[in-house]
Amino acid sequence: MVKLHKMNFGDSTDIRTPEKTKMEVVDLGHGQFASKIELQPGWKWSECIKPIAGTHMCEKKHLGVVLSGRMHVLHEDGTSMEVGPGDAYTIAKQHDAWTIGEETYVAYEFDSDAAQTLATNK
Repeated sequence: MVKLHKMNFGDSTDIRTPEKTKMEVVDLGHGQFASKIELQPGWKWSECIKPIAGTHMCEKKHLGVVLSGRMHVLHEDGTSMEVGPGDAYTIAKQHDAWTIGEETYVAYEFDSDAAQTLATNK
């Protein structure tokens, strides 16, 4: 069993680039994945990712931290929040989200299922 392991996002071979999106995924071993997500101004899940996912809303939960930019998240039950630099967040399944303003949104996420399958049709 590996006791220590690291991966650099710059060395990722799993890079996904849907419209206005760049997602770099690293495999940390033992079924653990992390991702770096960059979303351009004007990005909206329901416009940029929904056509790939094929679902009405995002079916992934998220756990992450924002480095730059801002994003608004709207859950199917009507609750919403905005996240920005320095915010750690959890987002439940069944939501839409979009960038706010003209700054690129950059975040690191640590939910292995979302990292493995976001922006794919899995």
